[in-house]
Order: sequence, then structure tokens, then C-alpha cells
Amino acid sequence: MSSFLSHRTMFNQRCLINLSLLVVLSASTGWEVTGQDARPAPRASEALSEQKASPARGETVSELDKAIWYVFQAKNNDYWFGSKERGVYRYNGKTLVNFTTKDGLVSNQSGGFQEDNAGNIYIATSEGISRFDGRTFTTLSVLASSATTDWKLQPDDLWFAGPDDTGLVYRYDGKSLHRLEFPKTKDGEAHIATYPRTKYPNATYSPYDVYRIFKDSKGNLWFGTAILGVCRYNGKSFAWIPESELRNGSFGTRSIIEDKDGKFWFCNTLHRYEVDLSNSAEPKFRKLDGIHDVNDPNRAPIGGIMSSTVDSTGALWMATLREGVWRYDGKSVTHYPVKDADKAITLFTIQKDNHGVMWLGTQSAGAYKFNGKTFEKFRP
Repeated sequence: MSSFLSHRTMFNQRCLINLSLLVVLSASTGWEVTGQDARPAPRASEALSEQKASPARGETVSELDKAIWYVFQAKNNDYWFGSKERGVYRYNGKTLVNFTTKDGLVSNQSGGFQEDNAGNIYIATSEGISRFDGRTFTTLSVLASSATTDWKLQPDDLWFAGPDDTGLVYRYDGKSLHRLEFPKTKDGEAHIATYPRTKYPNATYSPYDVYRIFKDSKGNLWFGTAILGVCRYNGKSFAWIPESELRNGSFGTRSIIEDKDGKFWFCNTLHRYEVDLSNSAEPKFRKLDGIHDVNDPNRAPIGGIMSSTVDSTGALWMATLREGVWRYDGKSVTHYPVKDADKAITLFTIQKDNHGVMWLGTQSAGAYKFNGKTFEKFRP
């Protein structure tokens, strides 16, 4: 297994030579939005009260924008679509409404959706987090508190990844939005020391930046990072699987999924991992075989996984950047190419709706829906 620094050297050579690729791919399920430049972290002096917005009317439209990155179905069965730069869309089965900053949304650059127990919809954007209560959008303000001591793990909290180049995550407990920093790690601080901003001004990222936040079946949180691999937080301690182990390279850890056996997959299928809790004070991770290429046992047949989900049978569905969708039922693999005519579509996310139907968010081809045999473009 290669050393962390040698692996990070390769990463940064690629990063500095081809920043445009990172701009296309940089994304998370939280505050951060794909393709955005670095943004400053919210200041502790920000107002504690939420910024009120006028009632949202929106604009009735006939079609979605091409850059639809996120698809989400609320408990009331409304569909929400998040776009790169044209706000969000709500579809109730009859009418498609586009909401933007004109309606109180804090930014038109969407970064995904969450819903609380009361049915409020939270839209992560490039400039902050908007909450929609069915009538108006309000912007959540950051609590002026410690960024290192407010780590807690409560079942109903919502979690959001911070903006690029901050290494932050945010926890919303229903009343306050807490700004959190990861405890410093040896690998993270070594990376910062090796690649100082004074020498590499174009490398505007933090090694602690988060691409993916995932809650497992036992309530633990997993954070997929751009540089450092995966971090597991159980409410008391942090445990890492380093990038040198995962070998996702400059792609980072964009997909985290737990299979029906309680094992975890991270962006590729060469290996899966189980958590060893024989020492509860210091969890360890055991690497197991995953899916191998029949012609090359050292190569994962499915890599570049942007997003994953699990269907009602326990099968994994994995959306890759440029090679369509793969379904793995524990024994066999099924491939679903996603194309517009003969052109392969660049994917971004896969999401299961309330009825178990799979949806795709794409980089520039709108939203796609699985019809039982193939993925077809969604047209309201």
C-alpha cells in the first residue's frame, strides 16, 4: 500500500494540472454544490435569528433545466429537483414550479435536499441553507459557538457539508445550525504543510472538505472527503479509513453505501469494509473482497461511483460518472447504460423515491427515471 504523501503527491499533480475536472466533479450532499468556487465560511458574528423571506410564488414552467443534479421526493409525494444555477423545481404530479432567489431561496445553485419530521424541506445551496415550510423560504443562520466542541449525534439532526475550502460540516438540531470542524489528523496536517497555499494558490480546497455524508443503519455518521478518505463518527469518537487504503485518487470519496449485510462500499467495488467493534473505544475496519474484474482481479469492474442507493430487495444501485448505472444483488451485476441517442450521459446522483423507483440527476441532461427496464428522460 503506497504511503499517504506519495499518494497525495499524485493527487495534487493531477489537481493542479487539471482544475477544471475538479470543478466539474466537486460536490457533496450538503451545503457545498458541484462546480462552485471556494467560498468563505460563515462568520460567528452572523445574526442568530433566521432571515425571513416573502411568500414563495415561483414560476410555473413546462420543463426542467438541463443541469439537474439532485432529485428528491418529499413525504407528501412532491418531487423536488435541484439545478446547477437555476434554483429548484417542485412537481406535484400536475404542475412544475421553479423557485429562485426571487422567491427567497438563498442561492440558485442547489446542493441537495433533506426533510425534517414536520415536513419542512431543507435546500443546501452554495450560499447557505434554505428551509421551505410549504409557504416561504427562510435562511438558516449559523450559531455563534465553538466549531470543535458542538459535535453531537442525535437521531433527528440534519447534517450538511460546508463550503469548499473550509473543511467544515454543519449540524442542525431543529433550532440552531452548528458550525463544526473535524479534529486535526496527522495526514490532514501533513498535506497542508506539504502543499501550502502560498506555494499552490490555485489549490483552493481543504483536505477536510466533505463530499458525502451518510448515516448507517446503526445511526453512525460517515463523511467522505476529497483528500483524506472516510471518517466514521459514532457520537463519541472519530475513526478514519485513509485514502491510501481506499485508492479513489483525485476522484475522492463521493459515494458511501451500506449493503444488506452491514458492509460498506466507497466509490468502487474492489473491496467492501466491515466495522470491527471488538474494541469499542477504537473501532477498526476489516477489508473484504468486493466485485472483481474477471480478467484482472486487481481491478474493480465498477469505479468512479458518484452516488449509490439500496432497493427494497437489498440490491445496490450505483450511478457512475460516465458508465451508466450498475445493479448488484450480491451475486450478479446488471449494467444499465444511460444515453441520449448514442451519447453517454454524465451522471451525478441516484435517488430512490417513496415508491422504490430510481431517479437520476445528471450533469447536463435533465432528470432520468427508471421504467423497469431502462432509464428514460423525465418529462413533466
